[in-house]
Amino acid sequence: MSDVLGRIDPVAFRAAFTAWATAALPGLAGEPVCVDGKAVRGSRDGENPAVHRVSAFAGQARWVLAQQAVAEKSNEITAIPDLLALLDLHGAVVSMDAMGCQKAIAPTIVEGGADGVLTLKNNPPT
Repeated sequence: MSDVLGRIDPVAFRAAFTAWATAALPGLAGEPVCVDGKAVRGSRDGENPAVHRVSAFAGQARWVLAQQAVAEKSNEITAIPDLLALLDLHGAVVSMDAMGCQKAIAPTIVEGGADGVLTLKNNPPT
């Protein structure tokens, strides 16, 4: 199985998956879209750090719409705008945890035609 998956061209797969998902779920209007990052379980290998991804999940459809790799020595903050750029967010309600509550991310949601729910923690300095 891993031999087959290892031969898939990631760029071609992304294009094919996006075309399929767009046909099956033509719009996100009224759809809650949850954005969150996670380390891929079992991906840490000795000295190599775990693979970290940010995902967009369509709540009602129960689909992972897109994923974006988080660059090594970086965090979700830099990957979230790239992830959101992959989606047509018109009419969606995008939510994310405190990590995504950044001045650069909120305009990306609004410019995409969506509403945003950003979670703030009780302890930010400003």
